[in-house]
Amino acid sequence: MKTNYSVLILVFLLGCTTVDYKEEVEVVSKIVLQGYIEEGDVSHVVLSTSVPIGSTVDTLSILKHLFLFAKVTVSDGTNSEVLIPQFDKNWIPPLIYTGKTIVGKSGNTYSIKVEYVGSILKSTTTIPKSVPIRELNYVKNNPLDSTGYVFVKFVDPVNEKNHYQILTKVDGKEPVYVPAFYGNLNDDNFSSSAVNFQINRGVLLITSNQFKPYFSDGDFVFVKLRTMDKAAFDFWNDYQNEIVNGLNPIFPANTSLKSNIIGGLGIWAGYGVSVVSLQTRKQE
Repeated sequence: MKTNYSVLILVFLLGCTTVDYKEEVEVVSKIVLQGYIEEGDVSHVVLSTSVPIGSTVDTLSILKHLFLFAKVTVSDGTNSEVLIPQFDKNWIPPLIYTGKTIVGKSGNTYSIKVEYVGSILKSTTTIPKSVPIRELNYVKNNPLDSTGYVFVKFVDPVNEKNHYQILTKVDGKEPVYVPAFYGNLNDDNFSSSAVNFQINRGVLLITSNQFKPYFSDGDFVFVKLRTMDKAAFDFWNDYQNEIVNGLNPIFPANTSLKSNIIGGLGIWAGYGVSVVSLQTRKQE
């Protein structure tokens, strides 16, 4: 599904940022669903709208795009539940619909239905088997440096098709997991089943400071390795490419992102999950 000359509000960040799109193009806004259910966790869904180019977008104007009264239902094929909306400043828009009773399990399929003012969005997803992180390492180019990169090691199962996403969270500095830059991995590109991957830290805060993709001494870093299906991989890969090509880490423009949402845009994804933490330290 394609949406030309529009902007998808999909990312989470803190602070107030303004993006002014000068190009005058008339586009009808569509509902955007960014939702997921991870292994061992409940569903999380953010609803927003696509924003036509020609609009000035900031974290205040985005409040106009809240979906306060949507009915969001998730089912595992046997049981279903209506998700509860709650405000969370760590997301844009700052409203997230969250489940309570249905917990993600590997191999299970989950459907979602969103009803809002006559509009209906639907999708299904399956949680793949998780792949465990085997090891994390903090590596510096020079022992005297105060910064370095975290490398994650895992074993890609042979004779299986897998897609991965790597996310990180620095304790005390980031309230949510952030997708790593170039952290969407297709195992077709692996030279062996033993993977040792350098993590480039992703973007959370948009400030006047230069973006730094590395970690610092003393950081307590959580690394999450997600397994996902091809639909989720294609979506996040396209989204990342839009960020790189548009040089705009907040709202990628002129988008044509792949979507598995019937009746709208975005992604409904199931993820297998492995999480490991690492305390970065000065090298002796």
